[in-house]
Amino acid sequence: MEKLTPHEISVVLLGFAVMLGLARVFGEAFNRMRQPAIVGEILAGILLGPTVLGTVMPDLYAHIFPTTGSVAIAYHTLITLAVVLLLLIAGLEIDLSVLWQQGRAALMVSVLGTLFPFAVGFAGAYAFPRFWGIEPGADLLTFALFFGTALSISALPVIAKIMMDLDLFKTNVGMIVMGAAMFSDLLGWIIFSIILGMLNSGAGVAAENHEGLSVGTTIWLTLLLVVFTLTVGRWLVNKSLPWIQSRLSWPGGVLGFTLVLTLAGAAATEAIGIHAIFGAFLVGIAVGDSAHMRAQTRTILHQFVTYIFAPIFFVSIGLEADFLESFNLTLTLGVLAIAFFGKIAGCMLGAYLGGMPRRDALAVSFGMNARGAMEIILGLLALQYGLIQDEMFVALVVLALLSSIISAPFMAYFVERKKKWKLDELLTAGLFLPSLNARTAEEAIEELSRPAAEAAGLPVELVAREVMARERTLSTSLGYELAVPHARIEGLETPVLAIGKSRTGIDFDSRDGKPTRLIFLLLTPPDDMSAQIQIMGSIARLFKEPEIRRAALASDSLEELRALIKTEEAPISERAVEEVINEAPAPSG
Repeated sequence: MEKLTPHEISVVLLGFAVMLGLARVFGEAFNRMRQPAIVGEILAGILLGPTVLGTVMPDLYAHIFPTTGSVAIAYHTLITLAVVLLLLIAGLEIDLSVLWQQGRAALMVSVLGTLFPFAVGFAGAYAFPRFWGIEPGADLLTFALFFGTALSISALPVIAKIMMDLDLFKTNVGMIVMGAAMFSDLLGWIIFSIILGMLNSGAGVAAENHEGLSVGTTIWLTLLLVVFTLTVGRWLVNKSLPWIQSRLSWPGGVLGFTLVLTLAGAAATEAIGIHAIFGAFLVGIAVGDSAHMRAQTRTILHQFVTYIFAPIFFVSIGLEADFLESFNLTLTLGVLAIAFFGKIAGCMLGAYLGGMPRRDALAVSFGMNARGAMEIILGLLALQYGLIQDEMFVALVVLALLSSIISAPFMAYFVERKKKWKLDELLTAGLFLPSLNARTAEEAIEELSRPAAEAAGLPVELVAREVMARERTLSTSLGYELAVPHARIEGLETPVLAIGKSRTGIDFDSRDGKPTRLIFLLLTPPDDMSAQIQIMGSIARLFKEPEIRRAALASDSLEELRALIKTEEAPISERAVEEVINEAPAPSG
């Protein structure tokens, strides 16, 4: 068996150490500046790539990052593994039930927010392929399909990070954006998998790819694999996880099971002429959709990939091209213009048809406009398959970075903030239960629904049902021993907040694995999204502090709790209320 020489092993290990180290430094720096870590990680790659290091110290660059030989193959292998694991994480974020549970608005946003930019990109590329940087000799139809897909897909990990940064992740508007982005990602990757099959087949209908499969066979096998994974595969995973968690060590058993499935799925799609990343993406959906997949296990997987493998992949982006030599201002501005127009216009139209107010529709549209890692992966594969030139690849990277940077501030601007509700003013007699009898999340919601329903003048059954339906969609745990089960209730005119304490702790499926001891049940009017966002943000901001949380748990009377909240909430400025409340380390991409 052929092996790397000791010198080659030293070069590979040194190269990955430099890539990972610089990526983490730049990623942390950009996180502190309230920007996605992916921006810093790609900039680190540009510094290490031909743009900077290759220009300033070409011999050192060629020594550490050779483009041919065994060292280059070793780099390519680990980078492929990194992107496979990154797509596993993207798949774990997909929960198709969320889309249907968010109703007409999410469905319309997802459909039109995907199809409209796809149509705009496809038509533009088909009509003016030279302007958009088609590689000479590439198939026009395949190129147009690629460009339409690249403009239609969103970046679910980046969108999730933005939702958490703006305290929108657990709110209804956040769930609409997340549900729409899930559908957009799933549809986009299915389309792109078909494009990859066409690329492997030389874009000829009767051509044979490297496995002897025609493009038609590859497409049918891909669709069959999608259907099998999302039906039988999901069922088998859901049945297997309880046995694994009870019989094997935790979390090692679940992690090993997930990674084995991921690598097997990646190998299967690669074998039928589709890139390995699509198989990892499908496995992520099947595993993440299981009701038995614990939030803490997801967090461990996120951390494992986000802090080790994802930075290596994003640094490798900078090694692919000279970003100064290949930067085409006209092409880049054109890509930005058509991408922003297609995505925002499509989502706006969908939100309007879904009955959303104008400002909410704009907020959702800018949230969906974030591209991030998914855009870059598509561009990189198209570059490697000889479909696009370096100039288009650089333009797509700029699009991914710029759209990720500006989405959060624009979304925050359009999320309307009305009256500022104070927590102490919402606490009235009967809405504080100092010792809950509940042992489960459902029992806690039912127990807190009684005083909340009485205060709101609503049937207890209605309140408990609506809050529980929202809880089943996504856990309302914020970490820090906090949970905020909530619902927007028809007929309610002002917010209602009930607080309960559990002395033993209740399992709300928290990402940090801690039992929940403070439960805030929040009811808000259906037409006042800002009330839900602002109150949840205030709770998260105030009670994430350990000292305040301990004081609240020690309070046994309503007056003590109100006094604590009033005195501690007073110094919090309006800006502070809107600051980041991260329940878990967020994905890079």
